[in-house]
Amino acid sequence: MSFSRRHFILQSAGAAALPALAQSRAANDKIQFATIGIGGMGFGDTASAVATPGTQFAAAADIYQGRLDRAKEIYGNALFTTRDYKEILARKDIDAVIVATPDHWHAQIAIEAMEAGKDVYVEKPMVQQPADGLKVVAAAKKTGRILQVGSQRVSSIVYEKARDLFRSGAIGELNLVEANWDRNSAIGAWQYSIPTDASPQTVDWDRFLGSAPKRPFEPIRLFRWRNYQDYGTGVAGDLFVHLFSGLHHILGAIGPDRIFASGGLRFWKDGRDVPDIMMGLYDYSKTLNHPAFNLCLRVNFVNGAGETSGFRFVGSEGIMTVGNGVTLTKQPPETEPGTSIGTFSKATQEQFMKQYRLKHPARKASAATMKAVREEVYSPPPGYNDHRDHHANFFSAVRTRKPVVEDALFGIRAAGPALASNASYFSGKILAWDPSKAELKG
Repeated sequence: MSFSRRHFILQSAGAAALPALAQSRAANDKIQFATIGIGGMGFGDTASAVATPGTQFAAAADIYQGRLDRAKEIYGNALFTTRDYKEILARKDIDAVIVATPDHWHAQIAIEAMEAGKDVYVEKPMVQQPADGLKVVAAAKKTGRILQVGSQRVSSIVYEKARDLFRSGAIGELNLVEANWDRNSAIGAWQYSIPTDASPQTVDWDRFLGSAPKRPFEPIRLFRWRNYQDYGTGVAGDLFVHLFSGLHHILGAIGPDRIFASGGLRFWKDGRDVPDIMMGLYDYSKTLNHPAFNLCLRVNFVNGAGETSGFRFVGSEGIMTVGNGVTLTKQPPETEPGTSIGTFSKATQEQFMKQYRLKHPARKASAATMKAVREEVYSPPPGYNDHRDHHANFFSAVRTRKPVVEDALFGIRAAGPALASNASYFSGKILAWDPSKAELKG
């Protein structure tokens, strides 16, 4: 099950039971980690990390005092908390950090953390601007630290099954991929709650702004930061990047060559400056791992039928649907090609049919001649949680120093096309992307 807004709402209740589990383990072999940015995703990431054997939640940083207080309510007063993340990076007892801040802080904190000797789990998208991606890649290479991006699909057994089926040739030759992530609720559209005590006293406003344009205190921009280009990356950075990550993991793809995005602000006219509907079209060239294919992505925050998400991989011999599980659907091809002779003269039609029936004798319709549509369904076990698997994989890499699947290069190859979709949307232009170099062309 992917991390969803339902998990976002329920996570605090589930997290309360985790400290006792962590405290029962021996302290001398634990990986000490801290969370920088302990908002919705920060609390969710922390809960999954604490549930990973051999970890200890040691510190938290956030610019809103209420979230630091809440962290202590859940994890105990001994937890070190600060509004300044640099205090965490300066601590020698912190082995790893989770970076779950607004998007415009991801690259800077991730790089500083690696330079301070910390391993990093950074929420998606890895960067806010495509140009920052290679800086993160360079920092990971230079420091030798582990960096994993937080798109949990790459650790999911569902996506592993889809990858195995695709590579076995289950759908023949791929030609089209369709994917969507639609929502139909206020929380799903980032209308997050604003605390009643939000004030310049409880919020370090200047630290939140960071490199963003300076402006007077306005709490809605902090607590609903995804709605604004200054701090977030819109539906492309929040959700397209998940779809790119899952797609690239299944196919072994590294990115598209051409990008075009369209959409609009149709319903959530609440002051946000990003669209609530976006569609993207992408051209992928042939590689050793996959043939050339086209990709269509969609996010709609006003889907009146409810929340839906998933993939359709369309091939020459079948369709593979990937969501909470994997469904493989195949229909045998027509054994008789059919005719289109209505515009021929009567004599020509008769002559054509004589030759045609020699190759394809007429058969009377019967139950025996009905074609079977074959469907195979693969479902994960009840209660499966890929978010916890993703954190377990990260901490395993921290302990063993073995590479992670979703490293910095994978991260920018997923985030880059997603963020370029924003550039295409706002400019109205078709953009060229270099998947090997992970950068825009021109």
